Amino acid sequence: MQIRGKAPKTSIAYRRTGIVLVIAAAAAFSPALGGNAYAFKLFGINFFGKDETATDQVPDPVRYDVTLTTDAVDPDLKEALENSSRLVSDKEQPVSGDLGVVVKARDDRDRLIAALYEKARYGGVVTITVDGKNIDSLPPNPTFDRSRPVPVTVNIAAGPIFRVGEVQFGGDAANRNPADYDLAPGAPAGSLVVIKAGDKLVEEMKEEGRPLAKLTKREVIADHRTDTVDVVLSVESGPVAPIGTVGVTGAKSVRPDFIQSYSRLDKGDRYSPEALKKAGERLRALGVFSSVTIHEAEGLAGDGSLPMTIEVSEGKQRYFGVGAQYSTIDGFGVNGYWGHRNLFGGAEGLRIEGAVGRLGEASGVSDLDYSAGITFTKPGIFVPEATLTASILAKTENPDAYNAKLVTASLGMAYELNDRDTITGAGEVSWEKDDDAFGDNTYLTFALPFQFDRDARDNKFDPTEGYRAMAKVTPSYESYSGTFFSAFEGSVSGYYGLGAEDRIVLAGKVAAGFLVGADNLENIPATRRFFAGGGGSVRGYGYQEISPYNAANEETGGASYMTASFETRVKITDTIGIVPFIDVGTVSADVAPDFSDFRAGAGIGIRYATPFGPLRLDFAVPLNKYEGGTNYGIYAGIGQSF
Repeated sequence: MQIRGKAPKTSIAYRRTGIVLVIAAAAAFSPALGGNAYAFKLFGINFFGKDETATDQVPDPVRYDVTLTTDAVDPDLKEALENSSRLVSDKEQPVSGDLGVVVKARDDRDRLIAALYEKARYGGVVTITVDGKNIDSLPPNPTFDRSRPVPVTVNIAAGPIFRVGEVQFGGDAANRNPADYDLAPGAPAGSLVVIKAGDKLVEEMKEEGRPLAKLTKREVIADHRTDTVDVVLSVESGPVAPIGTVGVTGAKSVRPDFIQSYSRLDKGDRYSPEALKKAGERLRALGVFSSVTIHEAEGLAGDGSLPMTIEVSEGKQRYFGVGAQYSTIDGFGVNGYWGHRNLFGGAEGLRIEGAVGRLGEASGVSDLDYSAGITFTKPGIFVPEATLTASILAKTENPDAYNAKLVTASLGMAYELNDRDTITGAGEVSWEKDDDAFGDNTYLTFALPFQFDRDARDNKFDPTEGYRAMAKVTPSYESYSGTFFSAFEGSVSGYYGLGAEDRIVLAGKVAAGFLVGADNLENIPATRRFFAGGGGSVRGYGYQEISPYNAANEETGGASYMTASFETRVKITDTIGIVPFIDVGTVSADVAPDFSDFRAGAGIGIRYATPFGPLRLDFAVPLNKYEGGTNYGIYAGIGQSF
């Protein structure tokens, strides 16, 4: 029962003065080597080097040189225009033939005009020339001198900002206030603002249970004499209608009745776009489907309900992976896993995994770190909201604080109370043999962990607002010593974005726990005592380094802990961010933390945004290190630290 300080399996960690290198072999990792050019790709992203494959695949390649100029002084507008130009972003890539240069230029003009409209610049003018000639004056099949890159110039006269003039809402939206839709008189009248206003009107009516709501009129008139825009939006709400029959298409090995039941779209339920969105997310989270699309019927059924169809495409149901790691402290390690996502047609999951560590460092087989486990999950058992999990895990742990060998079997169930709240209960039995500060001891522990989770974050991988809270109680009985004890733990993390685009996010997390019935820590298994330190708690310290120590300067683990972390996540660009942070924590031998040994670590991290969450790299140092303890820590992983 520790505050785990190790980074997850996808991470790299440097402890004390040692170096850890993790190498994963999986289909998602694709280094590309070609000729004298070297490139590295991860999940389709080219991190360094040139990818020459694009040139090889373009027939009749023609290169060009582009110059973009604008009279815009607004830096946001300049950035938006540069980001919209494919001529600029793709300048290192050739086009196909001379005509390809012209086609790309004409497409760029449309994109740049759209970007001007988005910034309420309806009087803007985009002029593009190729080889000195305006693209509107070029012949149908132009020919350019290819002895050098074809010169392309883009000139943008931004024009004035147009503001909202008169706004009329018609139809069933007649009584709504335009200011509630960012269309107050005098506000900038960007094209996206107008589009979003119409979409919001329709969405609000659909949220009222009216699935046939639609925008019947959207009229935008720009007056270039007054630099204003008049807007007319009209909406037809349609009748209130519940969900009708729900069909399933595309299913092969997954049972259609399971798909419909697990989606929780039931006939007669109130129609809601949010319910459809959640149903799609729920089905995708199973990992069985490569795509999930929910189609609504164009009209109501005879009983006044709205039929719909869930269209799925099944992905590969068996998977496997292997990995390796090396540390100058712990030696080599290897791991692997195999899994099945749909054993019996109801998205039942089976995962078998194993790992061996400290190869070449351990003095014998008994000193190796190893783990082997098997986990079975059954979503939608009894009711769609419930998931059954059964597992058995055998492993050894050899941190500085102790050496432990244990086997744990668990059977539990999670129940989703709603979209935010989940409760989990389980029964588990664990046999453990420890060699630690209290000598050699063997334990047989029965436990009934119960946990409540609330997840109100806007994004699980990179939240900018909301919070997450957890409360857990684990009543336990150690049978060999006859000791009853219970662990109580809780944590809460919060996020607050600053600025219109959340360029700065303030993030904080507080966690605490204590053991009741732990008057004699020797009677508590080492893996159920509290330790802190490492990537999961107080960065800058070694894994489980923060602990009470006995007279022989050996870590004993504690009966209570408290940790806190504070980060300022700053976006430098759309993909790069920096994160200064500070972590604090204490572990006490008493039930209540006495804060007599309070430890703090500080550092800075780098984030690289990807479609699946930010890649994380943190460097931290202990502000009040232990004598002979860790000097620094480097941690890497996927997703924010909390």
